[in-house]
Amino acid sequence: MSTVLLVAGSDSSGGAGLVRDVRTLTRLDTRALCVVTAVTAQSDTQLTAVHVVPPESVRAQMTAALATRHVDAIKVGMLATRATVPVVLDPVLASSSGGELLDDAGRSALCAALLPRTTLLTPNIPEAAALLGTRSAGSEAELLEQAAALLALGPQAVLLKGGHGNGPEAADLLLARQAPPRWLRAPRISAARRGTGCALSSAIAAGLAAGLGLAAACERAKQHVTQLLQHDD
Repeated sequence: MSTVLLVAGSDSSGGAGLVRDVRTLTRLDTRALCVVTAVTAQSDTQLTAVHVVPPESVRAQMTAALATRHVDAIKVGMLATRATVPVVLDPVLASSSGGELLDDAGRSALCAALLPRTTLLTPNIPEAAALLGTRSAGSEAELLEQAAALLALGPQAVLLKGGHGNGPEAADLLLARQAPPRWLRAPRISAARRGTGCALSSAIAAGLAAGLGLAAACERAKQHVTQLLQHDD
């Protein structure tokens, strides 16, 4: 069984964060190691409180987890503050209800220190716009332009998720260095689920940990999230 190290915040409602990550890995027969970066009080509609775990505790958790067993992939979600940024992956900037989950200094540190170490960056449309300081993309041409701009910040690849877009399809754009753009398409499902970004990035990490190529891991994760939207438990 392959192992993924999860670095993320907890969600008291169980809809997102580490709970969603672990559920996703369990469904994909992947072992999870966990590092808690923040404890949040959330419902499906509101973020009411965030307690940031001290950086020294995050560091200690990570050291202990890595000493426990070999890690095949790392998935990073909520980081909360600048002080907690030395690793890899999914830019959790705000909760579904709009509450801030990464402060301004943390965003700057993420772009400067974390993105150059990232294998795959998985922002949604609003997150991509926030990282670039521009308006949200409204067309596939703009998605391609913003994905290229994010790629220029240092990650090896970008999966710009189209779930916040419009139209009959939810089209995600995978853009990697020295590779043509690849569109991952699925029918748009009129269902609201929290934690789909967590599930997608965790599923990708599980695929990479199991030895899948980047495109194959993204495609399998896309299928997993489509099923999640159709049949959430």
